[in-house]
Amino acid sequence: MPTTPLYRTPTAPLPTRVADLLSRMTLREKVGQLNQRMYGWDAYRRTPDGGFELTEALYAETERFAGLGALYGLMRADAWSGVEYGTGPDAASSAGLADMVQRHVVERSRLGIPALFVEEVPHGHMALDGTVLPVNLAVGATWDPDLYERAAADAAAELRARGGHVALVSALDIVRDPRWGRTEECFGEDPYLAGRLTEALVRGMQGEGERFAADKAAVVLKHFAGQGATVGGRNSAESELGPRELHEIHLPAARAGFRAGAAAVMAAYNEVDGLPCSGNRALLTGLLRDSWGFEGLVMADGLAVDRLARITGDKVSAGALALNSGVDLSLWDEGFTHLEEAVERGLVSEEALDAAVGRVLRLKFRLGLFEEHSSVTSPPSGYGREVSTALARAAVTLLRDDGGILPIPATVSRIAVLGPQAATVAHQSGDYTAPQRPGTGASVLDGLRRLAPPGTEIRHVRGCALTGGDLSGIPEAVAEVAASDLAVLVLGGSSARTPDTEFDANGAALTAVSEMTCGEGVDLAGLRLGAAQYALLDAAVATGTPTAVVLVQGRPHVVPDREAALLTAWYPGPWGGDAIAEVLLGLAEPTGRLPVSVPRSVAQLPIYYNHKDTEYGGYVDESAEPLYSFGHGLSYTSFEYGTPRLSGRTVEVDVTNTGKRHGRTVIQVYLRRLLTSAWPRTLELAAFEGVGLAPGERRTVCLAFEVPLGVSTAEIRVAESSRAALTAVPVVLDLRA
Repeated sequence: MPTTPLYRTPTAPLPTRVADLLSRMTLREKVGQLNQRMYGWDAYRRTPDGGFELTEALYAETERFAGLGALYGLMRADAWSGVEYGTGPDAASSAGLADMVQRHVVERSRLGIPALFVEEVPHGHMALDGTVLPVNLAVGATWDPDLYERAAADAAAELRARGGHVALVSALDIVRDPRWGRTEECFGEDPYLAGRLTEALVRGMQGEGERFAADKAAVVLKHFAGQGATVGGRNSAESELGPRELHEIHLPAARAGFRAGAAAVMAAYNEVDGLPCSGNRALLTGLLRDSWGFEGLVMADGLAVDRLARITGDKVSAGALALNSGVDLSLWDEGFTHLEEAVERGLVSEEALDAAVGRVLRLKFRLGLFEEHSSVTSPPSGYGREVSTALARAAVTLLRDDGGILPIPATVSRIAVLGPQAATVAHQSGDYTAPQRPGTGASVLDGLRRLAPPGTEIRHVRGCALTGGDLSGIPEAVAEVAASDLAVLVLGGSSARTPDTEFDANGAALTAVSEMTCGEGVDLAGLRLGAAQYALLDAAVATGTPTAVVLVQGRPHVVPDREAALLTAWYPGPWGGDAIAEVLLGLAEPTGRLPVSVPRSVAQLPIYYNHKDTEYGGYVDESAEPLYSFGHGLSYTSFEYGTPRLSGRTVEVDVTNTGKRHGRTVIQVYLRRLLTSAWPRTLELAAFEGVGLAPGERRTVCLAFEVPLGVSTAEIRVAESSRAALTAVPVVLDLRA
């Protein structure tokens, strides 16, 4: 009777299973495990009866290496892939397609090795019928890791129910220049806030333990490292970072994610100290593996390995450089297809190759891909909308409310709703969003019409487009505003791709068409909205009718500070219109806080609260301070903070709701270094906690905070924003004793 191989024994330790399988593999089979060559949508096609069939392209790819290491984007749907309803897999058919592909892969593999199915999950699974969540910048505005952890868990369950295994999620990029089109993919400008949310992401998606539960997915954290600091805010440009700036600002979120157990990381496009991250051994091996002890997988970003040929001279040596630097899995590259030749030429040792293959196999064993699984149950129907709306609601941030016009009082009988974002859901969801079924989502106009008190007249005129200078619609809009008790003006930008968008080979937008003003490849030299939007704002305010402006955006745009009320909702997802309407009408509180500083003009950039503590001079022609500071956000009630009390590395503060409504404040603890081994920053966020209080309620909150290495004496300041922390009552912490 044949003996079951150790690698097929579920109870055997993972290292034993990996070693046993490796010992049975040929060099060709090993190289195949490190290649993620195909665009997943090229692996299938629809049949006339509505089913799927596998393509010759998939047959050729699995034949090439006698199997398949990983397959990217089997369920991806967007303008780049060309996948839409009728051509791609939806919620009902994805699992069947994934099973069909996997059976083919296993049958073509001599040893029966399954493939990893890798999917984009930037803000929900980027697939037909996938739940779309608010973008990361909106998640950052919630300052609520627990809420995000629940949303991440739901996204993982959806992914696994449809046959996916690995989630690519942006988390590590820090906003240092909001002109960068991928600002929307960042949690904000602060490393501590990003770290807390990255931990929540990993806990929610992966759970705990060495082996993944059937409803949990492996997370690939993007991008490692420093991609948010590219010169001029230009996508994939160089990053001019010294070691201290890299470690203090751009690496803490990665450390937090790895400590939480992240399965993998994606090397960034940019360079660090002159070397692109995919070919940077000091970063991927010296720091990540040797210093931090990371044992997970390192994936290259799309076509990043082949870019290394600019250094090495050809793609064979480019693949060798990437593997020797610490990359385990390629993405669409040719360089890794030549690793067998690289081994034979002595450019790569088989020991180094085996180490990378072992990490790929270990992840497959952790996911249980070699064992039979019953189908995973996805969250109940409608639950995705509930979670998405909850995040959107928590992200709405009230920046200004002169005269207290919000929430909209019951005495208002006629509301004019105008602006290019008022009646559309197409521009609410950000980049990396799949096509939506007709009727999905709610615009701000939809939400106001559904939720406003009976008898309230809601009038709508668009007024202008998101881009361009066409002013022809403004007179009609002004007439409506003048005849109303209050105006809601919804402005902003868009990352919505269209079929006529030109794409680079890696899917980034080459040219911004239609109304696209943000997203991967859509970097701006300035931060102004379309010219007609400012004209519409000026005309509406000039009527004298109280005006509330809502910004739907993927980066902090520059908006004149003259409207009565100003809110930002970032890209809140399809159901964001409901969340915004709830806040405008007072059915929900504005609980968001800024995850980034809002500049007065692009000429101030770079501008962020945790700059170095120098004689920070202003400008002769403009203030050097942001228009709205990091951590800022108003409420419909008021809060009073007591004097902080220090005990070791914890601080206590009494918080009282002194207003007439229930509300949530975010207690922010900032550290200011006094005696330290290096030149300090003005302030650094060290802890935060959101607290909901009823009118008149008082609560004592205790927060543990982190102190950076090398700091012997510091001030602790408890405040409601970074700007308020500059004048908050300091408590001195002395660590020399």
